[in-house]
Amino acid sequence: MRAEAGERTTRSGTAGGNLALATAAFALTFWAWNLIGPLSRSYSEDLGLTPTQTSILVAFPVLVGSLGRIPVGTLTDRYGGRVMFTAICLLSIVPTLLVGLSANSYPMLLVWGFFLGIAGTSFAIGIPFVNAWYQAGRRGFATGVFGAGMGGTALSAFLTPRLVEAMGVLTTHLLMCVALAAMGAVMWLFARNSPEWSPRTEPALPRLREALALRATWQASALYALVFGGFVAFSTYLPTLLTTAYDFAQTDAGMRTAGFAVAAVVARPVGGVLSDRIGPVKVCLISFFGTCAFAVVLALHPRRSSRRGCRSC
Repeated sequence: MRAEAGERTTRSGTAGGNLALATAAFALTFWAWNLIGPLSRSYSEDLGLTPTQTSILVAFPVLVGSLGRIPVGTLTDRYGGRVMFTAICLLSIVPTLLVGLSANSYPMLLVWGFFLGIAGTSFAIGIPFVNAWYQAGRRGFATGVFGAGMGGTALSAFLTPRLVEAMGVLTTHLLMCVALAAMGAVMWLFARNSPEWSPRTEPALPRLREALALRATWQASALYALVFGGFVAFSTYLPTLLTTAYDFAQTDAGMRTAGFAVAAVVARPVGGVLSDRIGPVKVCLISFFGTCAFAVVLALHPRRSSRRGCRSC
Protein backbone atom coordinates (compact mmCIF):
# COMPACT_ATOMS: atom_id res chain seq x y z
CA MET A 1 0.00 0.00 0.00
CA ARG A 2 2.76 2.44 0.93
CA ALA A 3 4.68 1.61 -2.22
CA GLU A 4 1.57 2.24 -4.33
CA ALA A 5 0.90 5.53 -2.53
CA GLY A 6 4.52 6.59 -3.06
CA GLU A 7 4.30 5.68 -6.72
CA ARG A 8 1.11 7.75 -7.11
CA THR A 9 2.74 10.67 -5.30
CA THR A 10 5.78 10.51 -7.56
CA ARG A 11 3.62 10.23 -10.66
CA SER A 12 1.41 13.10 -9.48
CA GLY A 13 4.46 15.29 -8.95
CA THR A 14 5.77 14.44 -12.40
CA ALA A 15 2.36 15.09 -13.89
CA GLY A 16 2.18 18.45 -12.15
CA GLY A 17 5.63 19.43 -13.35
CA ASN A 18 4.87 18.58 -16.95
CA LEU A 19 1.52 20.34 -16.72
CA ALA A 20 3.30 23.48 -15.46
CA LEU A 21 5.88 23.31 -18.26
CA ALA A 22 3.23 22.81 -20.93
CA THR A 23 1.17 25.71 -19.56
CA ALA A 24 4.20 28.00 -19.57
CA ALA A 25 5.10 27.03 -23.15
CA PHE A 26 1.50 27.51 -24.22
CA ALA A 27 1.37 30.99 -22.65
CA LEU A 28 4.62 32.08 -24.31
CA THR A 29 3.69 30.81 -27.77
CA PHE A 30 0.28 32.45 -27.48
CA TRP A 31 2.02 35.71 -26.62
CA ALA A 32 4.10 35.35 -29.76
CA TRP A 33 0.98 34.46 -31.76
CA ASN A 34 -0.68 37.68 -30.63
CA LEU A 35 2.20 40.10 -31.22
CA ILE A 36 0.51 41.96 -34.07
CA GLY A 37 -2.92 42.69 -32.59
CA PRO A 38 -1.80 44.95 -29.70
CA LEU A 39 0.27 47.03 -32.14
CA SER A 40 -2.45 47.36 -34.77
CA ARG A 41 -2.93 51.07 -34.20
CA SER A 42 0.77 51.77 -34.71
CA TYR A 43 0.83 49.73 -37.90
CA SER A 44 -2.34 51.41 -39.12
CA GLU A 45 -1.03 54.93 -38.52
CA ASP A 46 2.54 54.32 -39.72
CA LEU A 47 1.52 52.50 -42.90
CA GLY A 48 -1.69 54.41 -43.61
CA LEU A 49 -3.86 51.29 -43.49
CA THR A 50 -7.61 51.21 -43.94
CA PRO A 51 -9.73 49.46 -41.28
CA THR A 52 -10.12 46.50 -43.64
CA GLN A 53 -6.36 46.21 -44.17
CA THR A 54 -5.79 46.37 -40.42
CA SER A 55 -8.36 43.64 -39.82
CA ILE A 56 -6.71 41.39 -42.40
CA LEU A 57 -3.30 41.95 -40.82
CA VAL A 58 -4.60 41.02 -37.37
CA ALA A 59 -6.47 37.98 -38.70
CA PHE A 60 -3.63 36.39 -40.69
CA PRO A 61 -1.81 34.73 -37.75
CA VAL A 62 -5.13 33.36 -36.51
CA LEU A 63 -5.68 31.55 -39.81
CA VAL A 64 -2.55 29.40 -39.62
CA GLY A 65 -2.84 29.01 -35.86
CA SER A 66 -6.25 27.40 -36.38
CA LEU A 67 -5.77 25.27 -39.50
CA GLY A 68 -2.22 24.31 -38.58
CA ARG A 69 -3.45 22.47 -35.51
CA ILE A 70 -4.55 19.51 -37.63
CA PRO A 71 -1.06 18.53 -38.90
CA VAL A 72 0.58 19.57 -35.63
CA GLY A 73 -1.82 17.41 -33.64
CA THR A 74 -1.10 14.50 -35.97
CA LEU A 75 2.64 14.97 -35.53
CA THR A 76 2.16 15.11 -31.75
CA ASP A 77 0.55 11.65 -31.87
CA ARG A 78 3.66 10.37 -33.62
CA TYR A 79 6.51 12.25 -31.92
CA GLY A 80 5.08 13.30 -28.56
CA GLY A 81 4.57 16.61 -26.82
CA ARG A 82 8.16 17.06 -25.70
CA VAL A 83 9.52 17.06 -29.26
CA MET A 84 6.66 19.09 -30.69
CA PHE A 85 6.69 21.80 -28.00
CA THR A 86 10.44 22.18 -28.57
CA ALA A 87 9.98 22.32 -32.33
CA ILE A 88 7.14 24.86 -32.26
CA CYS A 89 9.02 27.16 -29.88
CA LEU A 90 12.09 27.10 -32.10
CA LEU A 91 10.21 27.38 -35.39
CA SER A 92 8.24 30.37 -34.08
CA ILE A 93 11.48 32.33 -33.67
CA VAL A 94 11.81 32.86 -37.43
CA PRO A 95 8.47 34.60 -38.11
CA THR A 96 8.69 36.47 -34.79
CA LEU A 97 12.00 37.99 -35.85
CA LEU A 98 10.87 38.72 -39.41
CA VAL A 99 7.67 40.41 -38.24
CA GLY A 100 9.85 42.71 -36.16
CA LEU A 101 12.01 43.45 -39.19
CA SER A 102 8.98 44.09 -41.44
CA ALA A 103 7.29 46.87 -39.47
CA ASN A 104 7.58 49.27 -42.42
CA SER A 105 6.11 46.95 -45.06
CA TYR A 106 2.47 45.88 -45.11
CA PRO A 107 2.98 43.03 -47.63
CA MET A 108 5.85 41.57 -45.61
CA LEU A 109 3.88 41.92 -42.39
CA LEU A 110 1.13 39.86 -44.01
CA VAL A 111 3.58 37.20 -45.16
CA TRP A 112 5.40 36.79 -41.88
CA GLY A 113 2.26 37.36 -39.83
CA PHE A 114 0.81 34.39 -41.68
CA PHE A 115 3.72 32.20 -40.56
CA LEU A 116 3.52 33.66 -37.06
CA GLY A 117 0.42 31.50 -36.77
CA ILE A 118 2.78 28.55 -36.22
CA ALA A 119 3.01 29.63 -32.58
CA GLY A 120 -0.75 29.30 -32.21
CA THR A 121 -0.69 25.58 -33.01
CA SER A 122 0.78 24.77 -29.58
CA PHE A 123 -2.72 24.14 -28.21
CA ALA A 124 -2.95 20.95 -30.29
CA ILE A 125 0.28 19.75 -28.68
CA GLY A 126 -0.59 20.47 -25.08
CA ILE A 127 -4.01 18.84 -24.88
CA PRO A 128 -2.86 15.27 -25.67
CA PHE A 129 0.40 15.87 -23.80
CA VAL A 130 -1.25 16.77 -20.48
CA ASN A 131 -4.18 14.35 -20.93
CA ALA A 132 -1.77 11.42 -21.05
CA TRP A 133 -0.50 12.32 -17.58
CA TYR A 134 -3.93 12.27 -15.89
CA GLN A 135 -6.71 9.76 -15.34
CA ALA A 136 -10.09 10.40 -16.96
CA GLY A 137 -11.61 11.90 -13.80
CA ARG A 138 -8.87 14.54 -13.58
CA ARG A 139 -8.51 15.52 -17.22
CA GLY A 140 -10.94 18.39 -16.94
CA PHE A 141 -8.70 19.89 -14.27
CA ALA A 142 -5.56 19.21 -16.33
CA THR A 143 -6.86 20.71 -19.56
CA GLY A 144 -8.38 23.61 -17.64
CA VAL A 145 -5.06 24.50 -16.03
CA PHE A 146 -3.27 24.06 -19.34
CA GLY A 147 -5.90 26.17 -21.07
CA ALA A 148 -5.13 29.02 -18.68
CA GLY A 149 -1.96 29.40 -20.71
CA MET A 150 -4.00 31.33 -23.22
CA GLY A 151 -3.32 34.13 -20.77
CA GLY A 152 -0.39 34.72 -23.08
CA THR A 153 -2.82 36.88 -25.03
CA ALA A 154 -3.30 38.97 -21.90
CA LEU A 155 0.45 39.28 -21.44
CA SER A 156 0.82 40.34 -25.05
CA ALA A 157 -2.00 42.87 -24.88
CA PHE A 158 -0.67 44.41 -21.67
CA LEU A 159 3.10 44.22 -22.14
CA THR A 160 3.79 44.34 -25.88
CA PRO A 161 2.74 48.00 -26.41
CA ARG A 162 4.69 49.03 -23.32
CA LEU A 163 7.80 47.15 -24.40
CA VAL A 164 7.57 48.72 -27.84
CA GLU A 165 7.24 52.20 -26.33
CA ALA A 166 10.27 51.59 -24.10
CA MET A 167 12.59 49.69 -26.46
CA GLY A 168 11.17 49.75 -29.98
CA VAL A 169 9.53 47.16 -32.20
CA LEU A 170 12.64 45.23 -33.24
CA THR A 171 14.08 44.93 -29.73
CA THR A 172 10.74 43.72 -28.42
CA HIS A 173 10.61 41.01 -31.06
CA LEU A 174 14.22 40.05 -30.37
CA LEU A 175 13.37 39.59 -26.69
CA MET A 176 10.50 37.33 -27.69
CA CYS A 177 12.88 35.32 -29.87
CA VAL A 178 15.22 34.83 -26.91
CA ALA A 179 12.29 33.78 -24.71
CA LEU A 180 11.10 31.26 -27.32
CA ALA A 181 14.61 29.80 -27.65
CA ALA A 182 14.89 29.47 -23.88
CA MET A 183 11.46 27.83 -23.62
CA GLY A 184 12.36 25.40 -26.39
CA ALA A 185 15.49 24.40 -24.48
CA VAL A 186 13.53 24.03 -21.23
CA MET A 187 10.93 21.79 -22.87
CA TRP A 188 13.62 19.59 -24.44
CA LEU A 189 15.64 19.25 -21.23
CA PHE A 190 12.91 18.95 -18.61
CA ALA A 191 9.58 17.96 -20.18
CA ARG A 192 8.77 14.26 -20.43
CA ASN A 193 6.05 12.33 -22.20
CA SER A 194 3.77 10.28 -19.97
CA PRO A 195 4.66 6.61 -19.51
CA GLU A 196 1.11 5.95 -20.73
CA TRP A 197 1.86 7.59 -24.07
CA SER A 198 3.01 5.59 -27.07
CA PRO A 199 3.67 6.87 -30.59
CA ARG A 200 1.03 6.36 -33.26
CA THR A 201 2.84 5.07 -36.30
CA GLU A 202 -0.10 4.17 -38.54
CA PRO A 203 -0.94 6.50 -41.48
CA ALA A 204 -2.70 9.71 -40.48
CA LEU A 205 -5.23 9.94 -43.33
CA PRO A 206 -7.30 6.88 -42.37
CA ARG A 207 -7.49 8.12 -38.78
CA LEU A 208 -8.50 11.56 -40.02
CA ARG A 209 -11.25 10.04 -42.15
CA GLU A 210 -12.49 8.04 -39.17
CA ALA A 211 -12.62 11.18 -37.05
CA LEU A 212 -14.48 13.10 -39.76
CA ALA A 213 -17.05 10.32 -39.95
CA LEU A 214 -17.99 10.84 -36.31
CA ARG A 215 -20.91 13.15 -35.61
CA ALA A 216 -19.29 14.19 -32.34
CA THR A 217 -16.27 15.55 -34.24
CA TRP A 218 -18.39 18.03 -36.14
CA GLN A 219 -20.46 18.95 -33.10
CA ALA A 220 -17.38 19.62 -30.97
CA SER A 221 -15.67 21.49 -33.82
CA ALA A 222 -18.67 23.76 -34.29
CA LEU A 223 -18.87 24.56 -30.60
CA TYR A 224 -15.13 25.10 -30.37
CA ALA A 225 -15.14 27.37 -33.41
CA LEU A 226 -17.91 29.43 -31.88
CA VAL A 227 -16.59 29.88 -28.36
CA PHE A 228 -12.80 29.67 -28.58
CA GLY A 229 -12.80 31.13 -32.08
CA GLY A 230 -14.84 34.01 -30.73
CA PHE A 231 -12.40 34.48 -27.86
CA VAL A 232 -9.37 34.51 -30.16
CA ALA A 233 -11.08 36.86 -32.63
CA PHE A 234 -12.14 39.24 -29.89
CA SER A 235 -8.85 39.18 -27.99
CA THR A 236 -6.82 39.86 -31.15
CA TYR A 237 -9.15 42.50 -32.60
CA LEU A 238 -10.19 44.21 -29.34
CA PRO A 239 -7.14 46.53 -29.28
CA THR A 240 -8.05 47.67 -32.79
CA LEU A 241 -11.68 48.20 -31.82
CA LEU A 242 -10.81 50.20 -28.72
CA THR A 243 -8.28 52.41 -30.48
CA THR A 244 -10.41 53.12 -33.57
CA ALA A 245 -14.00 53.16 -32.33
CA TYR A 246 -13.38 54.41 -28.78
CA ASP A 247 -10.17 56.43 -29.28
CA PHE A 248 -8.16 54.76 -26.52
CA ALA A 249 -4.38 55.01 -26.51
CA GLN A 250 -2.66 51.79 -27.56
CA THR A 251 -1.44 51.06 -24.02
CA ASP A 252 -4.89 51.74 -22.52
CA ALA A 253 -6.51 49.46 -25.08
CA GLY A 254 -3.94 46.79 -24.24
CA MET A 255 -4.73 47.01 -20.54
CA ARG A 256 -8.46 46.53 -21.16
CA THR A 257 -7.82 43.66 -23.56
CA ALA A 258 -5.62 42.04 -20.92
CA GLY A 259 -8.51 42.27 -18.47
CA PHE A 260 -10.77 40.51 -20.96
CA ALA A 261 -8.22 37.72 -21.42
CA VAL A 262 -7.58 37.35 -17.68
CA ALA A 263 -11.28 36.64 -17.10
CA ALA A 264 -11.04 33.77 -19.59
CA VAL A 265 -7.83 32.52 -17.98
CA VAL A 266 -9.49 32.31 -14.56
CA ALA A 267 -12.54 30.61 -16.04
CA ARG A 268 -10.55 27.82 -17.72
CA PRO A 269 -9.43 25.89 -14.59
CA VAL A 270 -12.80 26.52 -12.92
CA GLY A 271 -14.61 25.12 -15.94
CA GLY A 272 -12.28 22.12 -16.04
CA VAL A 273 -12.87 21.23 -12.39
CA LEU A 274 -16.63 21.65 -12.79
CA SER A 275 -16.54 19.41 -15.86
CA ASP A 276 -14.95 16.66 -13.77
CA ARG A 277 -17.71 17.02 -11.18
CA ILE A 278 -20.95 17.78 -13.03
CA GLY A 279 -20.05 16.91 -16.61
CA PRO A 280 -18.94 18.98 -19.61
CA VAL A 281 -22.41 19.30 -21.15
CA LYS A 282 -23.83 21.19 -18.17
CA VAL A 283 -20.75 23.42 -17.97
CA CYS A 284 -20.99 24.20 -21.69
CA LEU A 285 -24.69 25.07 -21.44
CA ILE A 286 -24.03 27.46 -18.55
CA SER A 287 -21.15 29.02 -20.46
CA PHE A 288 -23.10 29.38 -23.72
CA PHE A 289 -26.16 30.98 -22.16
CA GLY A 290 -24.03 33.28 -20.03
CA THR A 291 -21.96 34.34 -23.03
CA CYS A 292 -25.12 34.93 -25.05
CA ALA A 293 -26.52 37.24 -22.38
CA PHE A 294 -23.34 39.30 -22.23
CA ALA A 295 -23.15 39.40 -26.03
CA VAL A 296 -26.60 41.00 -26.15
CA VAL A 297 -25.47 43.60 -23.62
CA LEU A 298 -22.35 44.35 -25.66
CA ALA A 299 -24.32 44.58 -28.91
CA LEU A 300 -26.56 47.24 -27.36
CA HIS A 301 -23.62 49.17 -25.94
CA PRO A 302 -23.33 52.48 -27.82
CA ARG A 303 -20.24 53.35 -29.79
CA ARG A 304 -18.40 56.38 -28.45
CA SER A 305 -16.48 58.83 -30.58
CA SER A 306 -14.00 59.89 -27.91
CA ARG A 307 -12.12 58.47 -24.97
CA ARG A 308 -14.00 60.73 -22.62
CA GLY A 309 -17.28 59.38 -23.85
CA CYS A 310 -16.12 55.83 -23.38
CA ARG A 311 -15.07 56.50 -19.80
CA SER A 312 -18.56 57.67 -19.01
CA CYS A 313 -20.03 54.29 -20.18
